Amino acid sequence: MRVETITVGPFQENTFLLVCTGARECVLIDPGDEADRLLRAVRRSGATLRAIWVTHAHADHVGGIAGVKREMDVPVYAHPDGRPLYDAAAEQGRAFGIEVEQPPPPDVEIREGDRLRVGTHDFHVIETPGHAPGHVVIHGHGMAFVGDCLFAGSIGRTDLPLGNGVELARSLERISALGDATAVYPGHGPVTTVGREKVSNPFLNGTARIVGGG
Repeated sequence: MRVETITVGPFQENTFLLVCTGARECVLIDPGDEADRLLRAVRRSGATLRAIWVTHAHADHVGGIAGVKREMDVPVYAHPDGRPLYDAAAEQGRAFGIEVEQPPPPDVEIREGDRLRVGTHDFHVIETPGHAPGHVVIHGHGMAFVGDCLFAGSIGRTDLPLGNGVELARSLERISALGDATAVYPGHGPVTTVGREKVSNPFLNGTARIVGGG
């Protein structure tokens, strides 16, 4: 299993290309912008793109979906609770002064405990709302793709529309329980681990309190 990070767009969002090297299959997680770059990465990988997985529906995480699907019409997997944001992606972009192409509707609904597969590797869906409704973590093989729940040294905002600080606190507890060695792949910034964040992140070690929403 190989993970390539492709940082895209004005918000420097991390799109992840997850490649099963044995089966030569891959998925894109949160294609946020610059679809042409993402498609080049897929082609360079030598693997066949099988799906797009969405952790949450903020515009900077879904803005590249339409461009990818025009070239490679693969199914989009997303949680149904995120549809109000997903369906307003272009409107979200305008609110931040950026152009976002509205993505086509998701093809497959994902929920807690669902299994996602790329090649011979299975991952599981963990519901982690708070930063956004319908937010999920995709976990497996010692890796957690956490969207904007958790960053190296920080956490996702809860002051955006539909954010909820109480829910995010619960979601962070679920991520903390995944095991210290779990590699954390966040939507922005560098890769970290659960163990490192439990020691150094003020929102996980008890020295800061989550506010906003709820």
